[in-house]
Amino acid sequence: MHANTVSLRILMFLAALFAFTGVSPAFAESESSASLQLGRSAVAMKVGDTATIAVSKASGRVSVESGDKSVVTASYANNVVTLKALKAGSTRVKVNDRSTSLSVAVTVGAATTAGLTVSPPSVSLSAGGAAAIAVSNPSGEVGVKSSDTSTATVTYAAGTATVKGVKTGAATITVKDSKTSKTVAVTVSAATAAMSVSPSFVAVSAGGTGNVAVANASGGVQQALTSDASVATATFSGNTVTIKGVKAGSAAVTVKDTKTSAVVQVSVLGAPVTTLGGYALLAWNDLGMHCVDGKDYSVFSILPPYNNLHAQLVNKATGKQVTSGVTLTYEAMADDTVPNTDPAFGSINTTSYQKTNFWTYVKSLFGGNPPIDIGLNLSGAPGNQTPSRTPKPMTFEPANGWFQAEGLPITPVDDAGLKNFYPMVKVVAKDAAGNVLATAKTVLPVSDEMTCKACHASNTSAVAKPTNGWLNDPDPEKDWKKNILRLHDDKKLGTPAYQSALSGVGYLAAGLGATVNSGQPVLCAACHSSNALAAGGQPNVRALTHALHTKHATVQDPATGLALGDSTNRESCYLCHPGSKTQCLRGAMSAPGQACQNCHGNMKDVGNTARTGWLEQPNCQACHHDGKRETVGVDANGKPKVWADTRFATNPNTPKAGFSLYRFSKGHGGLQCESCHGATHAEYPSTHAQDNALSIGLQGHAGPVAECTACHAKMPTTVSGGPHGMHTTGDAWVRSHEDVNKTGCTSCHGADYRGTPLSAIKVAKTIDKKSFPAGHQMGCYDCHNGPNP
Repeated sequence: MHANTVSLRILMFLAALFAFTGVSPAFAESESSASLQLGRSAVAMKVGDTATIAVSKASGRVSVESGDKSVVTASYANNVVTLKALKAGSTRVKVNDRSTSLSVAVTVGAATTAGLTVSPPSVSLSAGGAAAIAVSNPSGEVGVKSSDTSTATVTYAAGTATVKGVKTGAATITVKDSKTSKTVAVTVSAATAAMSVSPSFVAVSAGGTGNVAVANASGGVQQALTSDASVATATFSGNTVTIKGVKAGSAAVTVKDTKTSAVVQVSVLGAPVTTLGGYALLAWNDLGMHCVDGKDYSVFSILPPYNNLHAQLVNKATGKQVTSGVTLTYEAMADDTVPNTDPAFGSINTTSYQKTNFWTYVKSLFGGNPPIDIGLNLSGAPGNQTPSRTPKPMTFEPANGWFQAEGLPITPVDDAGLKNFYPMVKVVAKDAAGNVLATAKTVLPVSDEMTCKACHASNTSAVAKPTNGWLNDPDPEKDWKKNILRLHDDKKLGTPAYQSALSGVGYLAAGLGATVNSGQPVLCAACHSSNALAAGGQPNVRALTHALHTKHATVQDPATGLALGDSTNRESCYLCHPGSKTQCLRGAMSAPGQACQNCHGNMKDVGNTARTGWLEQPNCQACHHDGKRETVGVDANGKPKVWADTRFATNPNTPKAGFSLYRFSKGHGGLQCESCHGATHAEYPSTHAQDNALSIGLQGHAGPVAECTACHAKMPTTVSGGPHGMHTTGDAWVRSHEDVNKTGCTSCHGADYRGTPLSAIKVAKTIDKKSFPAGHQMGCYDCHNGPNP
């Protein structure tokens, strides 16, 4: 027999012998000594708890079994036995492999607290509405999820899950903690339009009346209440509220239906408005809202306190501007534009240095070192002072043909310590002898709602959480800023471009966080170029507007769950820009349905690297052309629409070649467009009384300065020499227009000659012995059967 065969048979015999006698060879002894082991032999639990037992040195397949499955259940996977306690009691759980059986004593006590609960179990809301779900007794971290975010979204904070309706339909909200989950049924119905009033600002003369149209009143108009019946009264019939002026002053009329209310601001004028000495003074801020970083500049700065005041003076006798031989000054004034019941009434802002630490860090941030209450001036001229009770001079700027005080360092906190985004100033024009020629009051709007805290404040958005964790600074002004710098360092610190940028601006190589901790605050525009500050930035670093808008276009809105770039309303913009309280967009183009995206395009359009920030902006002619008013001024690529009609166009190549900005453009008589139409985003008439103060003071009512006698001592006679090619108005025009070529009339009166919003009169008037109410859209049919050939 072959030797290998003999050896094999001997081994088989020995194996059988060992198996029979229980004796093992050396290798079998080693396996036996490594028998089944458990991490613990006894477990104490509470109802609802789970517990684990580590299993080691198992031989073959492992099985587990609970002696009483009504007390505790047991399962096994990946060398771990998992126990789940169901009710109070005790039992044993067996753990077996192919050679060994062990048991664990399990004791279950009553739960010490109630489990996760949600209330109510179901919610009904309308699209655009919100509902709250109370979450109590959670175990560990709470997570929330909607089964259909196109129907309803959900967010969670501090024991409340907030559901927001998106569109009609049904969805299920799941609320989950570390132990269990609960569901809430959500039904979203069609949005119900809220009551609205139009106009929201009414100017009437003493003894005169004005009508306000009420739309979507639930159950009809129930009340029309005036805040001061000695100034104005209010009555209603159907869906019309009639306001009657009693005496000069301001009041507020509150209109109520069965569910909500709306407010109409009322200004009652006394005698016809005239300017002193036959001069008209126009004054305005340039942006409608300037932004500041808030109280703290010790971490980083996007924008310093920097407001601009411009003014132009017109001699009414000649209708020409006055640019020399006069002095213009500005000073703070108490707000008298709102009713005396308004918290803003009497508000005055005469100093800034005690309301922000800007002057502590201005040198290290911007290189300048102005005294307290003196601002920076990017034009290179000396800085100007915060408006105070002492008049300060304005200087004439020939290139733009205006008087100016730029870089005013005003803050949104008045002298009483109250938040006021609309501080008022008075501008005074005097001749060389010191005689007052004219005065004007206007607003210097300023907001600190430019913030990233919705997602970058500690413990908010998980997506925005830095790799090294939230900083949790106790000062909320510093917290979100530090988290943003940490996020920068987390993502970019190891890259050559980041190190090059840090070195280029003199920041520490250890990163932005280390730089701030060393006492040096960070200027965003030092690396990210910004035309707002005339800052060139660093090589290979995107411009600030490109970086912010492109990066955040895909970020989820914490309130709606939609990508910010997908939004079609201004609320997504208000997360960072001012703002839900400030209402940056509040002028004539802020009507319901109008959003930032209508003029600017979506966030990706704004963040396009081919776009020049602060200079490539929407223009008037994109919407106003050929007698039409578009509601969307950009094309599918986010570019302003282009039309052949330039009647309402801004000036080309203004302020630089290739750009055309409203806030630098001029029109009739060399006056700035903003001097007659109001500041960007707050065009006349604005929803805020402070914005309308200038136009009311000039012509007796809110709205674009359109009354010829505001700047002319007598009605001029012209066919097309007025603003935008406008003709003379009033009786003089009625008596002399018959022989005028009618081809240009459609621009304002419409293709059917029945009138458009451009031909509407702002206050009640009598023309050629016919009376017309405020808001009437003048057309040929008011006096004729139609237009004459």
